[in-house]
Amino acid sequence: MKRLFLMLSLMLLFTVALSSDGFASLQTPDTTATEEELVFTEVGSSQDSIANNIVKDTVKKDTVAAATVVAKDSTTTTTTAPVIPAEANKTLWETFIAGLLGGFIAFLMPCIFPMVPLTVSYFIKRAGSKQAGIGQALIYGISIIVIYVALGLLITLLFGSAKLNELSSSGYFNFFFFILLVVFAISFFGAFEITLPSSLVNKIDAKADNSKGLGGIFFMAASLALVSFSCTGPIIGTILVQASSKGDILAPAIGMFGFALALALPFTLSAIFPGFLSSMPKSGGWLNSVKVCLGFLELALALKFLSAADLVWHWEWFDRELFLALWIIIFILMGIYLLGKIKFSHDSDVPYVSVPRLFFAILSLSFAVYLVPGLWGAPVNILSGIAPPMNTQDFILSGNGAGSATSASNSFPATVKYNETLKPPVGFNAFFDLDEGVAYAKSVNKPVLLDFTGHACVNCRKMEDKIWIDKEVGRIIKDEYVLIQLYVDERNIKMPKDKVHYSEILRTTTDDLGRWNGDFQASKYGSNSQPYYVLAGHDLNPLVKPQGAIFDAKEYAAYLQSGLDKFKNAEKPNE
Repeated sequence: MKRLFLMLSLMLLFTVALSSDGFASLQTPDTTATEEELVFTEVGSSQDSIANNIVKDTVKKDTVAAATVVAKDSTTTTTTAPVIPAEANKTLWETFIAGLLGGFIAFLMPCIFPMVPLTVSYFIKRAGSKQAGIGQALIYGISIIVIYVALGLLITLLFGSAKLNELSSSGYFNFFFFILLVVFAISFFGAFEITLPSSLVNKIDAKADNSKGLGGIFFMAASLALVSFSCTGPIIGTILVQASSKGDILAPAIGMFGFALALALPFTLSAIFPGFLSSMPKSGGWLNSVKVCLGFLELALALKFLSAADLVWHWEWFDRELFLALWIIIFILMGIYLLGKIKFSHDSDVPYVSVPRLFFAILSLSFAVYLVPGLWGAPVNILSGIAPPMNTQDFILSGNGAGSATSASNSFPATVKYNETLKPPVGFNAFFDLDEGVAYAKSVNKPVLLDFTGHACVNCRKMEDKIWIDKEVGRIIKDEYVLIQLYVDERNIKMPKDKVHYSEILRTTTDDLGRWNGDFQASKYGSNSQPYYVLAGHDLNPLVKPQGAIFDAKEYAAYLQSGLDKFKNAEKPNE
């Protein structure tokens, strides 16, 4: 049962990775922003602040006014609306939990687990008494935390939140980390080990041996971090990738804090409670099995980054069916491996299948079977936001819950601007150009739903896959609103010269559609987060407070209805 509990943590890590925004959240922060509650978080350096008068509307007046007749003050007044603290805290908590589980998994790696008895015994002997040994073990654990948190802060200092935002939606960023995670997976499979230069490791070891007091303990912790890098490196890299992709300046440090806390805790507990050490399972071949299973999960995770690169670069070959087929194969192979039918170079012989192995094999194979209907267009909700969007599916056996376009959309143009590159969610009609969409909304006298989204936005896809397919939500969007999807990470579509201007918020020129949309969102609505939904009239002023992701269909439908009621009431005479 002890081994079952330890191996269960591996599957918990996988489950949290699927449900958390970090697992594929390759986007600007998937958080909400409103006008009245918060303070705007800029897309620039720390010098970019409202106090310095940097945040201001930089959209040229004639850019939108020609087609939208925006109110006089709408192009000169900046509304500030930063990230809702609760939503930001939720994201950081998810990062912390992912780091925590990653640390527990790292502790089970063959490079670390066998070192616990040796390390604890060393402290007790060195200190001369149990109490002094416990004190030194506590310092040892704190040193581990300091080292890894410093690594997270270093990532922030090197890139900053604005650069992390930009990188997270970059095709090059996503493709690079696809290759990186594949390398990590191959390393876990035993093809090679990722190690640091031996000269560096030897120097740290010498420092630990020669130094006394706190310095010696700190260098012992550093020595553990370096020696175990072949096992922990891929896990650390994955956590930092996920944390960095959130764009939050604290995310890398929070992720590393969770990782280090989980890694240091067993060492400290073993010194304080010797019985804990004796109750731990003995080292054996099962440690390598955990490592190989993590390799399968790394390989599956890598495909999400490849999918994001495909969407950003418009390759249009890594579609949803291919993604799901590869995931099905990966988890079938992992199930077969757990049954002992596949053996890697460092694996021990499996004379029989233990009960934990059997249950995890059943779980892996069942998950693979669960994904099979997705090949014919089933929603596969557990992968919402992870798998490519439904509009990349070549064959859909039946329509989604939102149904096909309704009769109210019969007047929708046969072609719209940029539809050769951008595609709406299945069953919906959408404009991708602001001016064109508002002009159509005026002609049919409907309010607009501005959907600030992104190719690499995980929560944007979750909303479309889980919430928009609701019949009532789908009906309101298609029958009562004009949907305008504004991609903030679209780099291939270039803007005409009359719309190109310098954005002081983005600190770049709006030479492509993504940067123009991003600058418009930040300068007009004071937000730089996606998804971000603005229910607006023809003047583009919000009818109700803009919202981010709402993962409750009834609540989201009520939100849409509130904007519609406000629009209709505004048209009534004498009101």
